[in-house]
Amino acid sequence: MIETRKRFHQQLAELEQLVVDMGEQALEQVVTAVDALTSGDMAKADRVIESDNSLDDKYLEAHRRWLAIAAEQQPVAIDLRMMSVVLHVTVTLERMGDQAVNIAKIAKAVEGLPTNDKMLGHIREMGEYVKPIVRTALEAFVRRDADLARELPVMDDPIDDLNRQMYEDVIGCCNDRPHLEWATRMLMVARALERVGDQAVDIGEQVAFLLTGEFQEFTSYPGHDPEHDAKI
Repeated sequence: MIETRKRFHQQLAELEQLVVDMGEQALEQVVTAVDALTSGDMAKADRVIESDNSLDDKYLEAHRRWLAIAAEQQPVAIDLRMMSVVLHVTVTLERMGDQAVNIAKIAKAVEGLPTNDKMLGHIREMGEYVKPIVRTALEAFVRRDADLARELPVMDDPIDDLNRQMYEDVIGCCNDRPHLEWATRMLMVARALERVGDQAVDIGEQVAFLLTGEFQEFTSYPGHDPEHDAKI
């Protein structure tokens, strides 16, 4: 029995490391996609699109290991909760990688169109906010730190604010048809980055669930402004 439990925790630790590797790769893809878009470097955009196969492979490997552990160990109680969280987080990270691919494809689609420095600045700023929120979510997951996880909604607020600002920027381009097509695509990029921020918060909510056994959206925690969310 002791050996069985030891093997279970070893397998689970290896699975967790694979999840963290997924998170690091997904973040790298997002950062590179934003850089490709704002710099016009299509080689980087191609690299993001190509590297998504590697992230998908990790996702499939994580699920294969998850199923093997579940079948062999039949986890219960806290172990079952951990297995549930790991499964949820792998799905979230795979979708995060998909957002990076979407941004990279948009970068290629708008190549050659006239740009707007203000909107590009907003995209760069959103990319800068995305990096720490994803890293914090991964750190909270590794450390099992609910307090750290609950910092994520506040970190997400500037991303939401910039996403909302992009709508106003697009409206400002309505009488400038050469820029309008590019601007509407930038709105899609902003939405993708906003989703990445939401996905980081989602990981934090899973960390809190793991530790408490109760699921609750962080927007309902004291200290977070629900009126702010209602404006988004």
